[in-house]
Amino acid sequence: MTEIRQITKDNAYDAVAPDDFPAMMEVDRYNARSTAFDKIISATHDHFWDPLDKKYIDFTEPFDLENQMIMPEEMVPELKLPCVQALDKKAQVKLANESARWALSSILHGEQGALNLSASLCHILRDPGAQEYAANQTREEARHVTAFAKYVQARWGKPLAVGTTLGGLLTNIVGAPEVYKKIVGMQMLVEGLAMGAFATLYAKSNDPLLVKLTQLVMTDEAFHHKFGKIWADRTIPNLSEEEQNIIEDWAAECFQTLLFNLVNPEQKQVIYGEFGLDWQQVQLEMLEAFGDDDRREAMKEGTNIFRVLIKTLLKAGIITDRTKAFYATYVDMEELKSEGDRMVGDDIAEDGIRYLQKINFGTNVDALKDVSVSAAE
Repeated sequence: MTEIRQITKDNAYDAVAPDDFPAMMEVDRYNARSTAFDKIISATHDHFWDPLDKKYIDFTEPFDLENQMIMPEEMVPELKLPCVQALDKKAQVKLANESARWALSSILHGEQGALNLSASLCHILRDPGAQEYAANQTREEARHVTAFAKYVQARWGKPLAVGTTLGGLLTNIVGAPEVYKKIVGMQMLVEGLAMGAFATLYAKSNDPLLVKLTQLVMTDEAFHHKFGKIWADRTIPNLSEEEQNIIEDWAAECFQTLLFNLVNPEQKQVIYGEFGLDWQQVQLEMLEAFGDDDRREAMKEGTNIFRVLIKTLLKAGIITDRTKAFYATYVDMEELKSEGDRMVGDDIAEDGIRYLQKINFGTNVDALKDVSVSAAE
């Protein structure tokens, strides 16, 4: 594979072909370990949790799915549509919770993608420090798969199938030979979406179990995002114009695909048939009810998944004047630029780490090291 395909620019992200295991046994490689990831590797102990241990989270906590919505009504756009408003209240509650099931199933599939991608990085990253970090993240993503599978099982029995948009993107990223697609695609695009989604679920869900779960997951995800940020800080400033354009265009293409297809009725059509609804009718009414003005208004919310995603790309230097106008259709780019580097969810993650420290190390957490997510950069 050529350098233009890898576009790493820094030895910490140097990569080999997935099937080139002999490169991993080169004797000089073992002592050429970067220190770039030491802080986020060592921080792993501060946010350890076990989804199968009830002292961290208990998936037997009940929730009345028949009469209570997991997410508030304003977070379920279908409830504003005439075809759904014609249903009785019980059916509306069930549809809202099926929509939540679809969203949580998508998150579960995303976590599976992150697990496989992290494992695939172990096969190609030459630097022992980067490889150790990828192995750590693989472990953490594995517990996320377990945790979301347990949550979906507790509430609905089993997850729904992945939508074609998310499934296609995850398959593309996991199978990509290029390091930049793996890191920009997963550590920035998918993790950026996830942090926005988790922050929204944490702040607005009516299910205390889901609130606790999302905070625990965010204690891990906040550090996963840092791996991509380190790559960006070491790579983006050294790109040629051609390389910058390749990465920038690919990120914009992925963003546009996600924005218009990730949660539309065609992707969610599996949930409508039970209620006698035609997904095409739902989509038609959705287009009439919500337009670009509504998207722009929604993106003013700090936890909006697409706002978080744009900020992630902007702060990484993957949005320049060349593509800024595309994103500016939906958000105030100058406002985003002035917000600082802290990401939505960092405060939630830090509170979660303190909670985990009390469980893992006892109640005297004042003497423990700084739990700031930003301190791990």
